[in-house]
Amino acid sequence: MDNRIPTIELNDGTTIPQLGFGVFQVDPDETERVVSEALEAGYRHIDTAAVYGNEEGVGRAIAKSGLDRDELFVTTKLWNDRHHDAPAALRESLDKLGLDTVDLYLIHWPCPRQDAYVTAWESLVGLREEGLTRSIGVSNFLPHHLEKLLISSEVVPVVNQVELHPAYQRPEEVDFFRNHGMAVEAWAPLGQNKYDLLDSDAVRGAAEAHDVTPAQAVIRWHLQKGNIVFPKSRTPERIRSNIDVFGFELSDDEMTAITDLDRGGDGRVGPHPDEVDV
Repeated sequence: MDNRIPTIELNDGTTIPQLGFGVFQVDPDETERVVSEALEAGYRHIDTAAVYGNEEGVGRAIAKSGLDRDELFVTTKLWNDRHHDAPAALRESLDKLGLDTVDLYLIHWPCPRQDAYVTAWESLVGLREEGLTRSIGVSNFLPHHLEKLLISSEVVPVVNQVELHPAYQRPEEVDFFRNHGMAVEAWAPLGQNKYDLLDSDAVRGAAEAHDVTPAQAVIRWHLQKGNIVFPKSRTPERIRSNIDVFGFELSDDEMTAITDLDRGGDGRVGPHPDEVDV
């Protein structure tokens, strides 16, 4: 594993690379190439999901990489219409990935209206005991979803993967997740280009001070905040650039300036977890 990338110890004793590579909205026809380029650049943590439709491409890239399985950390996710069918869903994902086990399996959304995420979680606990996944966690869960889950199970998710970027930082929720032993993973870490994050004075100032790109400055901000982050790009230059964030450190003032970009709930760029259904 690239020794520049720090790891975070999860609540089950496993470790996860803090910087990874995401394949959300990467076309299935491009996925093998893009993931191969990421692995060549030094990424060892790949985040995919059943609904992305590109697990096969991720699997082909892994198979062709020549890397030992224990050098890689692979995450996939249970889609919303499979909460009652998690064992079969994970086996389908493993077949597509060409793997015997994944490192992390997540419930993708709580989908509270169908009220099945506790059932799904019980299934994930069993899948971990079977060895089909090393760790289990959740994605897009809010504190009230987690409270219900934690009342029903003694097993605490190792991570909660949530929308998180400078305009939408959710400090009270992040504190809740961490205080309950969950690491925080940030999706849309650069705001999905849905607002002027990379053109903001705070980000541009930090980037210019360290002779890096604005995206590198934001990724560095996430890392110093303790977030697990996996930026996505299809472009080889940006794939390499996004991992080249360990030769500089943002100052306290630079961190504060980017943190001050928070817009609270107005900064959300994705759907509200209570409104996502099957």
